[in-house]
Amino acid sequence: MDVLSDLFLDYTLRTVALGSAALGIVSGALGAFAVLRRQALLGDAMSHAALPGVALAFLITGSRAPLVLMIGAALTGWLAAVAIVYIVRASRTNTDTAMALMLSVFFGAGLVVLTFIQRQPAAGKAGLDKFLFGQAAAMLESDVITMASVGAVGLLGVLVLWKEFKLLSFDPDFAATLGMPTRRLDMLLTSLLVIAIVVGLKTVGVVLMSAMVVAPGAAARQWTNRLGVMVTLSALFGAAAGVLGALLSTTAQTSTGPTIVLVATGLVVVSLLFAPTRGLVWTRMHAWRSQRILALEAVMSDLAALAAQHSSDATRPHDVAALHAVRGRALVDRALSELAADGLAQRHDGGGWSLTPRGLAEADRLARLRRAPSDFL
Repeated sequence: MDVLSDLFLDYTLRTVALGSAALGIVSGALGAFAVLRRQALLGDAMSHAALPGVALAFLITGSRAPLVLMIGAALTGWLAAVAIVYIVRASRTNTDTAMALMLSVFFGAGLVVLTFIQRQPAAGKAGLDKFLFGQAAAMLESDVITMASVGAVGLLGVLVLWKEFKLLSFDPDFAATLGMPTRRLDMLLTSLLVIAIVVGLKTVGVVLMSAMVVAPGAAARQWTNRLGVMVTLSALFGAAAGVLGALLSTTAQTSTGPTIVLVATGLVVVSLLFAPTRGLVWTRMHAWRSQRILALEAVMSDLAALAAQHSSDATRPHDVAALHAVRGRALVDRALSELAADGLAQRHDGGGWSLTPRGLAEADRLARLRRAPSDFL
């Protein structure tokens, strides 16, 4: 309760939580498209490519203003994305190789420029290295306003071109046949993804920013098959990870950026396990239920076949050993117990089993369904 009250009353915690929420919303909404287009590594490459932009922006302007550093980060991140596209189109290099190449080249260049700046006597250079892993605790209200304003531009771009981005994400070939400028749309969507990345550099840093692009979208994908719902859930998951990460880091006295990433990872794990239709737990339960139904139907069919041999007395008990020989003891015993509990089968005094009148009717219905399924559609 004290932490929750501090969320509204404590300036630092409130500022960090708001900034982290803004980061989560922007990166979650835009990162959903990267997940759908299987471009998770592109976010990693552009986040690392943003480091030399931050360093060069400071080196040229001498300013550590958030907007100035974001512009520098966006330029080099966008340049890396363009370079990746050009390398893939102009050579036989595949996309993953081009991304890995740009990631290492730009990140290495950024470290070199940072080292150069640290050796200079210029004032205001302290703290630039924090962009590697983020420094959310040093966030100011002006930083939050800048992050929210820049992020709003990216979200507005998605809303304006929603139909185009939707078609580009699912069927770019069909979009090209409709006359859409798919290459320009692709670069525009990539540019918006750069915006999402530069928004979070101060919070989680260039090393961990790719997780904030991928994790909310990956979690949201498990819960729905609709793009609008997925983008909304991804933004909500990102915001939740940001706020919860800020609260946990304050309680446990840990670094905010890595804590936010761990919370986002936890959301992915929960989604992978428990999301309906896609979650591993639900899938296992569904498979177990299907196997159970098939076993019940198989044992009912066997009992109905035995009953058909004695048409004069359909409820005549049958030795369970015959069923064991066909299906196995464990499966048959478990199925008979469940059929008896449902009133579809009954055990006689001598140990034999037979279907009840209700069970015979159900077995007959299943048999007719298998013979002519179209009659029941």
